[in-house]
Amino acid sequence: MILLISDLHLEEERPDITRAFLDLLSGRARSAQALYILGDFFEAWIGDDAMTPYQLSICQAVRELSDSGTQVFLMHGNRDFMLGKAFCKAAGCTLLKDPSVVELNGEPVLLMHGDSLCTRDEAYMRMRRYLRNPVTLWVLRHLPLRTRHKLARKLRSESRTQTRMKANDIVDVTPEEIPRIMQEYGVRTLVHGHTHRPAIHKLQIGEQAARRIVLGDWDRQGWALQVDEHGFALAHFDFGNPRLTVE
Repeated sequence: MILLISDLHLEEERPDITRAFLDLLSGRARSAQALYILGDFFEAWIGDDAMTPYQLSICQAVRELSDSGTQVFLMHGNRDFMLGKAFCKAAGCTLLKDPSVVELNGEPVLLMHGDSLCTRDEAYMRMRRYLRNPVTLWVLRHLPLRTRHKLARKLRSESRTQTRMKANDIVDVTPEEIPRIMQEYGVRTLVHGHTHRPAIHKLQIGEQAARRIVLGDWDRQGWALQVDEHGFALAHFDFGNPRLTVE
């Protein structure tokens, strides 16, 4: 069994989500071959050198899962793109590029966070290119902690405001981008998060049937994609109850 999750947006202010994640680590994830976290693991991350006691406790919990034998893979999201090698080493997880192709159930599957698919949001795409530039990242990581904290608060506030003002189709994926990138990577299954719109979309790419699986965000409930001998099952669960309900 393999589990894929995304968009937990972990922060101290949401102890319900934290408890649900820790329950997953100590429960279902212990019997998984691998756990993939496809971005926005944390609500904000200003650098591995600035880990709070809370973030360190999450790091240690992931390390315990890794030490138990479950492989853990982590992908950057738009909220935590500054997660680095130091965190991954301490947590015992592997940092994946966005996008990445992995084999699940003998099938090549394209994994993404999903924000790069929202190409109609031109302002966001410009900001994304700027923030992900290696030079920009180097500068950000060397800013004083106080400055990084202020910048993170400013970016989060602006993001919330702009998202509320934009049309739904602007902040969702661009439909034409889906077949393009799936053909580029030669896959028939794409799994991503970011949009907070969980669903399994059936597609036709050329003469082949394909699918796009969108992971849900953890807010009122948790979401996970379970891959096993029965196939791919997108499921949700109530916080405090680990039982999965398949969509």
